[in-house]
Amino acid sequence: MRLSDGLHWDIEHLFREIKNGLHFALIESSDLKSIGIDTWGVDFGLFDENEKLLAPPFSYRDPGTRGLIDKFSKLMKKEELYKRTGIQLLEINTIYRLYAMILSENEILKRAHSLLLLPDIFNHFFTGIKASEFTFATTTQLFNPVERDWDSEILKCLNIKRELFQKIAYPGMVLGELKKDFGRSDIDVVLVASHDTASAVAAVPADQKDFIYISSGTWSLMGIESDRPIINQKSFEYNFTNEGIIGQTFRFLKNILGLGILHSCKKEWEGKQSLDYNTLINLARNEENFLSIINPFDIRFLSPRSMTEEIKKFCIETGQQSPQTIGQLVRCILESLSLAYRHTLEQIKEITNRDFTVIHIIGGGSLNEILCQFTADATGIPVYAGPVEATAFSNILTQAMAKGKLNSMNELRNIVRKSFPLNEYIPGDTKSWDDIYGYYRELVNKKF
Repeated sequence: MRLSDGLHWDIEHLFREIKNGLHFALIESSDLKSIGIDTWGVDFGLFDENEKLLAPPFSYRDPGTRGLIDKFSKLMKKEELYKRTGIQLLEINTIYRLYAMILSENEILKRAHSLLLLPDIFNHFFTGIKASEFTFATTTQLFNPVERDWDSEILKCLNIKRELFQKIAYPGMVLGELKKDFGRSDIDVVLVASHDTASAVAAVPADQKDFIYISSGTWSLMGIESDRPIINQKSFEYNFTNEGIIGQTFRFLKNILGLGILHSCKKEWEGKQSLDYNTLINLARNEENFLSIINPFDIRFLSPRSMTEEIKKFCIETGQQSPQTIGQLVRCILESLSLAYRHTLEQIKEITNRDFTVIHIIGGGSLNEILCQFTADATGIPVYAGPVEATAFSNILTQAMAKGKLNSMNELRNIVRKSFPLNEYIPGDTKSWDDIYGYYRELVNKKF
């Protein structure tokens, strides 16, 4: 919702809907034993001394953090910030929202006695217990993955007291019981991987280590798993990030603006005609390939007033033909994403000195057949697509882990692999993608 100072989340509405979902679940099954909550990353709320939420949390889509990466670098150099956190420099990160609030002398921040990350807010509402779940904490760019705690030097730069932050807790444990106010106190609230991508990746149905994952939805999160954070000069230059996963290990990945670009276009078109995603994909199939390419890493595509006009503007500015039809715009988006995936794959291989034999696409994008095939063609690697609801499956199975029914993420993945069929996409026309990839590299000019 838009308030006088920017875009915020209607947290009361969100919690009301979560409670409604719980109510209907109890109608379906009175034998409900536990719940687990995951959300998107980086956002947070501030509480007073009486544990009352002081204001609706800012949304990461609010533009109030624009330009703050360079400004904050005067307090702590970018290289030092990355060395301490291993986190990709993105204006949406929690650190820059806090810095924006400090610069604006925000009264809410001055009055705050505690800070809770978004899923931790809901867990607190349900249990009265305050904690910061590991996978979500790693998204903030305030967490030191080596020390596995909030980074004291960064907090010192922000002039924010350590007491504002909660103790780190790990997924796969029971946080507490539902408060009696909700009518049932025998239901456990379990800490799952509360960053939704961390949950999704835990459910990748891989049976080998040499795999790449793409969690494909509003964003594309592409990377690998690592026992420890990968923090070096190359990972800094290529702007990779290290975020937590179940088992206290890490996802080494890059955040790419994903199908949110297509969704924004679809919302514009829906004002004039009704179009479902299957129709959009079929329109794209019939268009000429590589008519125009955009840079999915460019922040200009995060939340422009008109996504279709922003794409056309980018193409004109870069000397390309401007896509005019709906099919041309859709194909432009999907081809550009696939080229971004290839670029990211090559960077991962360079940083890790490893080869990868398969790409797993999970989430909503796994249903997009043309994107999956384009990805296989662009990278030259087989793609396995599914499951769509990887986040939800992982959430449920992590609750089972907390109850002692499962012992590891490998067991979780075995269940997912045996439970859901996957669609396979074999690389086909790789030559034309090799040709356009050189142009794509020139276009993005290594600006990310």
